[in-house]
Amino acid sequence: MMIPIIVLAVVILWLIFAFNGLVRKKNRMAEAWSDIEVQLKRRYDLIPNLVETVKGYAAHEKTVFEDVVKARSVAMGAVDPKAKLEANDTLSGTLKSLFAVAENYPALKANENFEKLQDELTDTEDKIQAARRFYNANVRDFNIAVEVFPTNLIAGIFHFTKGELFDVDNPSEKEPVQVKF
Repeated sequence: MMIPIIVLAVVILWLIFAFNGLVRKKNRMAEAWSDIEVQLKRRYDLIPNLVETVKGYAAHEKTVFEDVVKARSVAMGAVDPKAKLEANDTLSGTLKSLFAVAENYPALKANENFEKLQDELTDTEDKIQAARRFYNANVRDFNIAVEVFPTNLIAGIFHFTKGELFDVDNPSEKEPVQVKF
């Protein structure tokens, strides 16, 4: 009589711990995504200042400025993670073209405001990369918990679905950076 009660108690405790573990991992994944969004917001705030600084030196490069502003607007308007990832890959590409324009203006490269903004943007990009790695590690842990037996049973019952990794889909992002002197 006592053995079935003990077995039932163990199963119930396991269910509680498994469910709570999935909830913890899901919340860590959400927190990690929030960290990415904080850094992306910082990036979005820096871009208009950078564009205005470069405009003063390269006024005839109008299409580059328009592309950067448009890409920033699209990235800021993206709602779901996948759209946000794609929009930010596009924004990264347009920022590279902006920096390529800046390379043609030695006075601009020597401008203190431009240097500070470029350093801030570089620091932000580094923080975005760190936040991406942190997010992907949390997604990996959550996805493993959702897929492995026996927690996959709990995940299925309570409709936990796999998270999406923050991948680089833009082919230009995967290419090595070319440095020209």
